[in-house]
Amino acid sequence: MQQLLKQTISAIVAHEDSDPILDCPASVLALLPDHPDPLIALAHSKLHTFPFDSVPVCWRRVYTDASVAKAVALIEHGLAGFDGDDTCLQHKDRKRGRGADKNPANEKSGEAWVDEVVQVLDMAVIMAGAAGREGMIDDLLSALHDFTPPKASSQMKRQRLDQDCDSFPVGQQMQSSKVPKIQYPIQSATAPSMQLFETHMKTAQPLCIKEALTHWPAMHERPWSSPAYLLDKTLGGRRLIPVEIGRNYTDADWGQSIITFREFMQRYMTPDIADPTKVGYLAQHDLFSQIPSLRKDIAIPDYCYTSPPSSDLFSWGTARKPPPPQLEEPLLNAWFGPTGTVSPLHTDPYHNILCQVVGKKYIRLYSPDQTDKLYPKGIEGGGVDMSNTSEVDAEATPEKLDADYPLFRHAEYVETVLAEGECLYIPVGWWHYVRSLSVSFSVSFWWN
Repeated sequence: MQQLLKQTISAIVAHEDSDPILDCPASVLALLPDHPDPLIALAHSKLHTFPFDSVPVCWRRVYTDASVAKAVALIEHGLAGFDGDDTCLQHKDRKRGRGADKNPANEKSGEAWVDEVVQVLDMAVIMAGAAGREGMIDDLLSALHDFTPPKASSQMKRQRLDQDCDSFPVGQQMQSSKVPKIQYPIQSATAPSMQLFETHMKTAQPLCIKEALTHWPAMHERPWSSPAYLLDKTLGGRRLIPVEIGRNYTDADWGQSIITFREFMQRYMTPDIADPTKVGYLAQHDLFSQIPSLRKDIAIPDYCYTSPPSSDLFSWGTARKPPPPQLEEPLLNAWFGPTGTVSPLHTDPYHNILCQVVGKKYIRLYSPDQTDKLYPKGIEGGGVDMSNTSEVDAEATPEKLDADYPLFRHAEYVETVLAEGECLYIPVGWWHYVRSLSVSFSVSFWWN
């Protein structure tokens, strides 16, 4: 660990001529690595001055490098209170009797400093995108994970979710969930060949793909259905994640919060603890860049490397818009939440393969030619273009729909219940509504 810390500090103070951090004032860089806190505060203010895509890279690097420097200092201070072997962090104070904890100098003893290190590094990932330091941050967190004892699970253990019942209660939740009767099923195929899939794409129709994930470790030997496994991969649940609070992002009371993975599990994923009136959703988050070890549990479907039918313009939302830039690699996002999470009826600018790892989801799709019946939103407060999202709650009562959206009930659609181990191909521009029928963990792959 000590060698890693030295190498890390050396890396953040040695700048090549092409390093974007050099675009920041020299007076700012002079504070690295010994004064990280004022640098984090300064860079944080810069991050909120511009839209994220417009933030100068140098300020994202300042935020990241200052966070790394602070984390290194915290680790060095924390290790000073522990025995010298690098197999496990056993605090010296635990050998001195009860009185040791009363010493104010020990306020960072135990595991509190580990929590702070993880928080500092994760905020660099979430707020600044890690800005070229992804590997460095992962190395620090991996080293910390390797010899940090598991975080006491207290309340979670009392719920027997970490141990004896080492899987989410998907079956039990399905029995009590509102499962729609499928009237207009989506066409399906069992592990089609690449040639058959490319042929199908020319029809511009969705496809449910069965038995496509049998080789994923996340389905078997490294199961995402296990709360204990997910807690371990998130450093005892210490890792921070962005969570959407509310049933869906079109609701008035919808919001966002950054909390630890353990808090998320306790508040929203543990049946005997969670408040059923509150919904939290880890939605459309690049969890796999943040936690690369989870990325090793899955594989990009080969179908994402096919060539979709080309088009100069395509319809999504209410207007014909130029296509987004060509992607070099598919965009991966995680979707993890309890029963009842909803993605409202919307459309995306990419082809999508949605893979279901844990639980089941009800999904309804509408072709782009049904757009005029789907009541797309327009430009909302702050100039936000919401034309890719419908005003309609797709599962509202017939009375509500007839009163407020009379054309909607005439829109043609197809639907499915996507089960564990299945994928759904959603062609670019197709409107889709998604509701989880149980605890659910999905991965989306966008490509063009």
